[in-house]
Amino acid sequence: MNDNQLLRYSRQIMLPQIDIEGQQKLLAASVLIVGAGGLGSPAAMYLAAAGVGNIVIYDNDVVDLSNLQRQITHHTPDIGTDKVISTRQTLNQLNPDVKIRAVKQRLEGEQLELEVTRADVVLDCSDNFSTRFAINKACVKQQTPLVSGAAIRFEGQVTVFTPGKNHSPCYNCLYNSDGEELQNCATNGVIAPITGVVGSIQALEAMKLLMNIGETLTGRLLLLDGLTMEWNTMKLRKNLNCPTCGNL
Repeated sequence: MNDNQLLRYSRQIMLPQIDIEGQQKLLAASVLIVGAGGLGSPAAMYLAAAGVGNIVIYDNDVVDLSNLQRQITHHTPDIGTDKVISTRQTLNQLNPDVKIRAVKQRLEGEQLELEVTRADVVLDCSDNFSTRFAINKACVKQQTPLVSGAAIRFEGQVTVFTPGKNHSPCYNCLYNSDGEELQNCATNGVIAPITGVVGSIQALEAMKLLMNIGETLTGRLLLLDGLTMEWNTMKLRKNLNCPTCGNL
């Protein structure tokens, strides 16, 4: 690290759990973020600000006026711009040392597996059922840690899956892949700060995984009710008959 980096990250480096060694791990790491919306925006900003050296972002959408209430990497002049482009611009302004690769496309198939293989940690910040299961399947196959978040109305949830380690369940253990399409913000609404809270927690969990510190949410589902400001934790167990991870 150079002098500027030592100063930029000094408040993290002074934490005994992180120190210079932990910061160097972040600088050398690569994180894949799927989705540049309500969750991906705050997650990407905190990861970039914290010094994660390589961030890859996939999203196939463009910025709409209705996005600006919660998707904080985008600004009013960005309306009509590709979300990955406006996100990259915001992250570059926030921390020009971080390498950002922004791809406008739906991440699926062989490309999904390739990107998951390259990543140290994957953040699922998507908003649809099929994408979540595809990401989960690829992470299980490649045994890449996955930080999953969701937010709707006043409610949020976050969990971590570490395939092949700590008897971790997977997303398919939690939700049935044969179920109906999950609800989304476009049809049910969402209050802005909930997405910020969930995305920030996703960033924190990703950093803990990258530095191998603390205790992650593996095997636990963290639930937030924003109306009552109550936090609850539900234990998740691996489903030995899970069609995705049952044989691991």
